[in-house]
Amino acid sequence: MPRIAGINIPNNKRIEIALTYIYGIGRSLSKKIILETKINPHTLASKLSSEEVGRLKEVIEKNYK
Repeated sequence: MPRIAGINIPNNKRIEIALTYIYGIGRSLSKKIILETKINPHTLASKLSSEEVGRLKEVIEKNYK
């Protein structure tokens, strides 16, 4: 289970939806983050590589917290 911004996001959800489990991130912001990190929005959270998780953490913690 990836941990981003102090939140364990669910493995069985697409990353586009899983990011909405983080307080303050809705669908539209989730889509912006996905575009910025160049990750396929249909990828399951459990299938993310450590590099992709790192990019997500960096973008979210730098720009949206």
